[in-house]
Amino acid sequence: MATKRTTGREYSDRFSRRGFLTGTCLAASALRIRDASAQTPSARTSPATPTGGSPPQVVEVPAIEPGYVGPQFFDERERQALLEVWESGSPFRFWGPGRPEKVRRFEEDFAQHMGTRFALGVTSGTAALDCAVAGLGLGPGDEVIVPAYTWWSDYTCVVHAGALPVFADIDRTFNLDPQDFERKITPRTKAVIAVHLLGGPCDLNRILEIARRHKIAVLEDAAQCVGGSYHGKQLGSLGDVGIYSFQINKTITSGEGGAVVTNDPAIYERAARFHNMGSLHQLFADRIGSSSIPTFAGENFRMNEMTGAMLGAQLTKLDTIVAQLRHHAGVVYDGIKTIRGIRLRERPDPAGDIGYCVGFEMKDKAARDRCLQELRKRKVPASTLTGSVLLPIQESVMNKRARHPNWPSFQSPEGRAIQYGPDTCRQTLEIFDRFVLIRVGAKYTEKIDGYLIDAIREVHGLIA
Repeated sequence: MATKRTTGREYSDRFSRRGFLTGTCLAASALRIRDASAQTPSARTSPATPTGGSPPQVVEVPAIEPGYVGPQFFDERERQALLEVWESGSPFRFWGPGRPEKVRRFEEDFAQHMGTRFALGVTSGTAALDCAVAGLGLGPGDEVIVPAYTWWSDYTCVVHAGALPVFADIDRTFNLDPQDFERKITPRTKAVIAVHLLGGPCDLNRILEIARRHKIAVLEDAAQCVGGSYHGKQLGSLGDVGIYSFQINKTITSGEGGAVVTNDPAIYERAARFHNMGSLHQLFADRIGSSSIPTFAGENFRMNEMTGAMLGAQLTKLDTIVAQLRHHAGVVYDGIKTIRGIRLRERPDPAGDIGYCVGFEMKDKAARDRCLQELRKRKVPASTLTGSVLLPIQESVMNKRARHPNWPSFQSPEGRAIQYGPDTCRQTLEIFDRFVLIRVGAKYTEKIDGYLIDAIREVHGLIA
């Protein structure tokens, strides 16, 4: 009997934003082991032994809460930095009764940390993408290649510029498949968004080589990998322009916030102008040295001093945060890599992974679902791929709906002809259906690491 192919509407219903948020929230609630009345570890009983054997053993289950990473490191530095802004009476970055300097200092320190000439603080990772696209000068008639599995903003930044998003599959890195990227290149392709998803770098050497050969700009999205690296260089610094997010789920956080980095003064000037209504503040003119771009219509994505204060304090802890995540992820990976038949997430540079999660593949969706069920029974923070969206199967994407029916992205002959839906990302859907993620916490203990290893080994052996 022929296998029934899932339609775009069915996939869209399964993976809509509402469904994603609902599922994520329910999963998070299920993983909160501690309650208000008890902070002690729980216990589970090992499988019953045959008659006459030893009695079942009670296995102590540690309280496992990976939590939000950045807030776990809040201390006096954040409080003092915020207090200084409050006392100065100058929460606006450019002027006020005091001497606003938090955003300026953060930009300079962040650029130095990332190894780039320029950094620009903005209001969110989404705003950073819009500024980066403006910096590259992308617009109507241009095509931009976007991973089929990533966050909405990698798609919307292209559409908002009037350019055409072209999806390419992900591979077992959870990031852009270089082969499919190259297959999707046309004479109209002007840029590719190389996303570093779920704490892991993409196969950047191959992507950069392909892009350079075809004279395509590379925009690195390191929103989910702040502090990650690739063969010794900070993610975001290797392409033409890079962006970061500091939203609550990210490595360091100010609740919301973002940054753009580049070594190209023209890209920086266009991004700086776009984030400030098209005007170039003297601070940015001084950084560039000389202005070469006239004023144009922009947005207001200026970072405020409260955000700059928080991020300045958090940045001093970034290396520590990443080191702790990497340590615990490394322990778990080392503990499960010898499991017979296990297929771990492909990592182009394991040393550069920030350790946000551990990923492994099951033979099919049924095995994946059973694995998740068994791991969750054991209070393991396990999930499918999470934190992003299967973009080509979303209803608004399949119907090419923008803010106006005559939006230029979809009015060109290519825009009218392009079709989205499950048939454009079959490899991505298959990868999504097979992989299991285990969240890693920066504050995990040796006991938690060991428990996760034992649980994964037990469940994988049970199912595989």
